Order: sequence, then structure tokens, then C-alpha cells
Amino acid sequence: MQLGMEHPGQPVGGEAGTAAGDDGGTSENPYAGLVSRLREAWLSRRTRSLEYRMAQLEALGRFLEEKKQDILQATALDMHKPPFEAEFSEVLLCKNELNEALNNLSRWMKDKHVDKNMATQLDSAFIRKDPYGVVLIIGPWNYPVNLLLVPLIGAIAAGNCVIIKPSELTKNSEKLMEEVLPKYLDKDCFAVVTAGVEETARLLENKFDYIFFTGVPSVGRIVMSAAAKHLTPVTLELGGKNPCYVSDTCDVQNVARRVAWGRFFNAGQTCVAPDYILCSVEMQEKLMPALREAITEFYGPEPRNSPDFARIVGDNQFKRVRALLSSGRVAIGGQTDEKERYIAPTVLVDVKPSDPAMQEEIFGPILLIITVANMDEAIDFINSQERPLVVYAFSSDSEEVNQVLERTSSGGFCGNDTLMHVTLTSLPFGGIGSSGLGMYHGQFTFDTFTHYRGCLQRGIGLEPINTLRYPPYSTHKMGLVRTATSIKRRGECLLL
Repeated sequence: MQLGMEHPGQPVGGEAGTAAGDDGGTSENPYAGLVSRLREAWLSRRTRSLEYRMAQLEALGRFLEEKKQDILQATALDMHKPPFEAEFSEVLLCKNELNEALNNLSRWMKDKHVDKNMATQLDSAFIRKDPYGVVLIIGPWNYPVNLLLVPLIGAIAAGNCVIIKPSELTKNSEKLMEEVLPKYLDKDCFAVVTAGVEETARLLENKFDYIFFTGVPSVGRIVMSAAAKHLTPVTLELGGKNPCYVSDTCDVQNVARRVAWGRFFNAGQTCVAPDYILCSVEMQEKLMPALREAITEFYGPEPRNSPDFARIVGDNQFKRVRALLSSGRVAIGGQTDEKERYIAPTVLVDVKPSDPAMQEEIFGPILLIITVANMDEAIDFINSQERPLVVYAFSSDSEEVNQVLERTSSGGFCGNDTLMHVTLTSLPFGGIGSSGLGMYHGQFTFDTFTHYRGCLQRGIGLEPINTLRYPPYSTHKMGLVRTATSIKRRGECLLL
């Protein structure tokens, strides 16, 4: 994601404020009034009740249901996204997240009572699930609905007020979020801001209680730096180069179909798409015809004419991805059309680790193949790179898959398939190292936007018990306090 657009943005759901407020010390911040208004709503405790949160989530569900065709049309106009892919990734997965929250919110919100030591046996010790307050969600362009609404679902469920900032690169989806979404939500507590580079920088000057950003690491650093000025916690979903190890022992046709689907879904503009295959020379020779067959099966002899193949989102992105075709040798595809922003499903072989395509996340319909001698060499190569958002491993031998899992580190892992781990609300989704910070999906999204507040409520009486901890101190008192407060290891006998 890039934070850039050609014209100033305005917040939806109220006029931009001009008075100094929570604006990081900058006078006349254009968003200070909006942030202050949402903070006032949050402080009124309006968003706290289960009934309110459920009502807003239900309204979001109506938006997804009633505006499904608008979502499909907007994403088609923005990047020729196929209706099947758009409905699956932008609507269905959002509905799953929404229903997961609606089904479980009352349970998620409940205080969690915890173990107590001897000294607090008569007291109440629990964790209260508090909202952070006013949070900012900055979304990317590749899944312009899903990657805004899924965090928003968790933020609403957790009881926060929210400003969401869609990507300006997907103009039609941005317009839909700006003009239509606020009609479904409480305008005093939720707002949409359309903003480019300068406007987003001004927006980030304001004090938020949590920031959730999805995009590239370079912009993630800017967001994190802005958040640091207010000691604001962040979640950064950043992506990276996802390796895919393919063993010599596997069903080649199945591997080819699953990898091709994961790589070329949304024309490769997916943060969890497999970036490069690591396999032996022998497996590469088997994979090439299988990949060619899978691409033809999916998109026909001329993918340009397929209604099921998307386009690159913008001219700058097209030029960047096209330049990567110079890495290695084109074995499949390689055709481009700048006017259509079309890049054919492409496989590059003879790729070297030093090639340009290995220096950045591809984010386009290009699959690289790097040959290795064996699994150990593949694992060493994976571990020599920045830790990715996901590691993929294919093998008919489950022990080999487990070896890759055990000996590598990544945000997530998927064995013998691609992308499908993202569809489970029961699994946390997030990166590690340069691929991200924090996690979400399902209850993990609620947790991300929730402050877990440790609480102890004691009675005002029984003061003689408390005198054990008051001065003057003595060895005898220390023994009694140790007995009353210590956690013993199982099987250990604690003597006074």
C-alpha cells in the first residue's frame, strides 16, 4: 500500500476540525475536530454496551448484504477483479468474521476470573475487557473492502470509536466506503476519511489510542514512528516474500494447481501469495508442464481474455511489476499490455537470489523458481531471508512438511496448499519481524482492539490480616507473607 493521492481528503460524518486539540501539538490540524468528537462519544460510554455493539455489527452485515453488487462492481472497475474472487475475498470472508463476532461477542466481553493466592482468597480477581478508545484503521488497495472491514468488525466488537482510511488507489472502492458505509453506522462514533500522503500525515499527528495499518514495510515504519510520538500501540500487517518449498515426493499436478491458484488469485496482488518456489532441478522439470497446464485450465489459452483474471491496480504498480520480468528467464507467460495494465500469469526460472525480483515483494502475477539441492538447503535459504508472512511446504511425506514448520519462522504456515489458512477465523493472522507486528481474525481481532485490564476488588474489613505486610517487618512476618502469596512449583513443599 502507498499513502498517496492527488487531492485533499475530507472526513465523512462531520466537518474537519480546525481548532487545536489532540493534534500532536500542531495548530489547526484539519482532523483534530473529528478525533475530538469521536473521543467525546467514546467517553460518554456510548459504545460500551453489548446491545450497541451488536446493533452496529448487524448494520455492517446489512451493508455487506445490500451493497454486495456495488462491492463487486467497484472492485471490478478498480482492478478488473473477477466477481467470484471479489465475492469470496471481499464479501464472504467478511461475513464469516462478522458472524463469528455476533455468535461469540457476549462471551468475549465477559470478565475472566483468575486464580488467587491465599492472601486474596476472599477477594475478586478478574480481567476486564476494556476498549482502547478512538482507533485508526488504515487499509490497503489490494483487498479494499476486506482489509478495512475485518479490523473494523473487531474494533466495533471491542467497543471502540473508529476512523477508517481506505486506499486512494482504488478510487471506486474508496468512494463506496466514503459515501455508503457511513449511512449504516453511528456517525458520532465511526467515520471514513479519504486522504493522500499529506493528509494522512496530518491525520497521524492526532493522538489515537490504537492504530491498525495494512501495507508495505516502508509506510509501516512511518506509521509506527507517528504512533511512537503518542506511545500509541499498533498492529502492522506488512507482507513480504513468501517461500514455497516443493519436495520431490508430491503429486505434481495438485501442487501446480494449488500454487498457481494462490499466486495468480487477484493477479498476484495478495500479501500471502507464494512468491517463489524452492525445489530441486528434477522437480522444476516436472512442475513446468504442470504449471503451464494449470494456467491454461484456469484462464484458457489467452489469459488476457479470461473473465477470471484481474489486472494490476495502477500504472506505477504495473511498471514496477513489469520491470521484475528481467529477473531470470521467462519460462511461462511474460506478455504485458500497459494500456490494460495486464501482465500474463508468468513463471520465471534461473532466478538468482541477487536478482531484482528477489529483492522485494512481487505483488503481481509472477512466480519465481529457485533450485536447491534438498530440503535442508531450502530451509537454510528461507532462514537467510527476512521472516515472511507465511511459509508454504508441499510434500507427500508429512514429516518433511513438519520439518519445514519446525525449522523456519514466519507469521503463519500452510502445508500442502496456499492461502487457505487465511479463511479460518480460528487461526491468528499476522506477521513477524519485517512481515508485521500483531495479529487478528476472529477473536484475535477483538483481542487486538481490547485492553485486558487486571482488576482486584478487596473488602475494606479484616484489617488484622493486612498487618502482616506492614512495618515493622520481621522474619516471622516474611514467612507468613511468603506462605500467603507464593506460587509453588508442583510437587514442592514450602516450609516457613
